[in-house]
Amino acid sequence: MSSSSSSSFSSSFSAHLSTGLPAPHALAPYGWDAAWEAEFAPYAAEGLVPGRVARVDRGQCDVITADGLVRADTAFVTPHDPMRVICTGDWAAVETGGNPRYVRAYLPRRTALVRSTSSSRSEGQILAANVDHAVIAVSLAVELDLGRIERFLALAWECGAQPLVVLTKADLVPDPDGLSYLVRDVETAAPGVQVLPVSSATGEGVDVLAAVVAGGTSVLLGVSGAGKSTLANALLGEDVMAVRATRDVDGKGRHTTTTRNLLALPGGGVLIDTPGLRGVGMWDAGTGVGQVFSEIEDLAEGCRFHDCAHASEPGCAVLAAVEDGSLPERRLASYRKLLRENQRIVAKTDARLRAEMLKDWKRMSAEGRAALEAKRGHRR
Repeated sequence: MSSSSSSSFSSSFSAHLSTGLPAPHALAPYGWDAAWEAEFAPYAAEGLVPGRVARVDRGQCDVITADGLVRADTAFVTPHDPMRVICTGDWAAVETGGNPRYVRAYLPRRTALVRSTSSSRSEGQILAANVDHAVIAVSLAVELDLGRIERFLALAWECGAQPLVVLTKADLVPDPDGLSYLVRDVETAAPGVQVLPVSSATGEGVDVLAAVVAGGTSVLLGVSGAGKSTLANALLGEDVMAVRATRDVDGKGRHTTTTRNLLALPGGGVLIDTPGLRGVGMWDAGTGVGQVFSEIEDLAEGCRFHDCAHASEPGCAVLAAVEDGSLPERRLASYRKLLRENQRIVAKTDARLRAEMLKDWKRMSAEGRAALEAKRGHRR
């Protein structure tokens, strides 16, 4: 946590005293509002104080309170279920009287950005809580991976955050026409999402991005080497986050950021910087997938069969769009892939869906065997 972030309390307080207006709550720059205050009332009655979690690390966390930054133990908010552990962005109820201090509880989350882990158990992992914007950083130093962008977008839409794709290192594409082409290419994979080319080196697009994230809490997502830490420093106006150079051969970088950090921005708003994500697994993100591929969902309304799989069914409006070129075949393939992956994840925790999938598999196997037997009989 930077010293400039913690000093925002006194400067904001002094500014309102000079105007004669009542001073806002000291946590207002971090997103505290009347709704959170009403939610916190039962904990206030117990003598606990509110604070926003800025960082979680090895059984302890940094919490921003009205009196400044405190270090608190998380023993009371680390249940066995990984989906219920406290994380960066949570609003916590802190017991500050003793030593050590403890986080006793956290308020119900308005939003939670969740991905599946890489473990064989396919557990969910909460990346950030109570976020309004998901800033997806994509480096222009390497070839665009539209499929990965679609994955990030699905997670963002599912949690209820407004996504924004930021194409970093735009100064590496000096040709304006070439840059415009790349922007349009990403826009096809991100319908309804703003795509903004940004260069931290030249300052291009940084002011526009700062205006977008000034309202609410934003989480910064992307793979290692995407330029997230450099972008965070540009928004903060100072070198708060460490930066390492990426490899020229493939544009990849090491994990400069190893934990999720919450920082107050000088122009307003809060930024959560995250480590580079090697994997972006779906976690019950069916709604998010549908939002990313909204044009396919709209086309599906015109299919002859309501349960059309868009594979080989007659009267499929989606396949017709692929054939006439209005829908890229890559988009349909990516849509199918994410739907299958998401269904597998959901089935692992939903016994009813598991049974339905097994029933469908048996039915398709029986139909395949019947077709094979009919084919053999015809030959005979």
